Amino acid sequence: MTLAPSSRTQRPVRVRRHDPALQPMIVIWEATRACQLACRHCRAEAAPGRNPFELTTDEATNLMKEVLSFGKPAPIFIISGGDCFERDDLFEIAKRGVDMGLHVAVSPSGTKKLNRESLKRLQDAGVNVISLSLDGATIESHDGFRQIPGTYENTIGGWEAARELGMKVQLNSVVARHNVMELPDIAKLVKDLGVMTWSGFLLVPTGRGVDLGALNAQECEDVLNVFYDMGETIPVKTTEGHHFRRVSIQRHVLAEAGIDPVEAMKLGPLYQALREKSESLGLLDGGRRRRPPINVSSGNGFVFINHVGQVTPSGFLEVPAGNVRDSSIVDIYRNSELFTGIRRPDFLEGKCGRCEYNTVCGGSRSRAYNSTGNIYAEEPLCVYEPGTFPLADEVSALFRANAPHQR
Repeated sequence: MTLAPSSRTQRPVRVRRHDPALQPMIVIWEATRACQLACRHCRAEAAPGRNPFELTTDEATNLMKEVLSFGKPAPIFIISGGDCFERDDLFEIAKRGVDMGLHVAVSPSGTKKLNRESLKRLQDAGVNVISLSLDGATIESHDGFRQIPGTYENTIGGWEAARELGMKVQLNSVVARHNVMELPDIAKLVKDLGVMTWSGFLLVPTGRGVDLGALNAQECEDVLNVFYDMGETIPVKTTEGHHFRRVSIQRHVLAEAGIDPVEAMKLGPLYQALREKSESLGLLDGGRRRRPPINVSSGNGFVFINHVGQVTPSGFLEVPAGNVRDSSIVDIYRNSELFTGIRRPDFLEGKCGRCEYNTVCGGSRSRAYNSTGNIYAEEPLCVYEPGTFPLADEVSALFRANAPHQR
């Protein structure tokens, strides 16, 4: 494998410009758990009907006002679900948020409600970013996973309609055993249809996804390295795959040294198979500036509010620190024991506690908690043994060069 030197002017990991202990970069509000789909991995275990105790229109408005009080720049406010299109007041809530100065994005499900008309109504309300999910490259694999016929066509149709309207699209794809060899095919769709970002979601065992079939740690390492390879062709990132930041740093350093990562990082047969398929599909051609992953994770630049107002570090880490109906989200985020603790690398245990990358990675706290019951346990799907990377001095020099920007 031939390696080209990477740019020394580009950081392998982006860091936040503002203190994540004071304000999040992303706020996700689960507007409802109502959804007409029955996806096999659903963390929310969504149901057809709405919960009568969901936040009301006015309560949602008050929540958005609170989010603005974090300060400038305002966090990105994402309205999610379930399926947020199940709420008749979605367009009014989105418009109120935009009018008060929030950057509002929407994450709908792939139902018939995802159509050009509904997207145009969102756009008229001031929303120009949506997030869609595609978990298979074919009708058979995606609809089999989502368990409702037509979701693939609804998703592709919504994607194309959004692009025609000039909206930006983030595409999300679960990474699990059933579809891992289809990831290059999904990436080819991303390249052909165009997205703002493609995010690979490393499965967290929660909700219906407990027994779905997550990859093992070595397989995850292989997938993350293929994502890195694709990064000069398509804008790829990860969700609950925080060790992609460690991979990005290591691959950056290896490229600078002209060292093949297969031996240095002990990559396995899944990496070789996915790389060969990606190459055959023209996904390793390069030509675009690599988008480095950003140092944001559960409770550390990110906060989640569920349908009944409970505040948690993530939708996959359902440990409430308070409720917006009786507490300030700003106070919960900045001062609660759960949130202040999750932002401390020195609280991490096992390999994560010893790891030299824990200030930029820290592992998935959601996966650690759902796997062990301990928020601070080591990341179960990381194969890396702390201190074993062969170019440790070069990594240390890279950290020192970015020291003013690291937290």
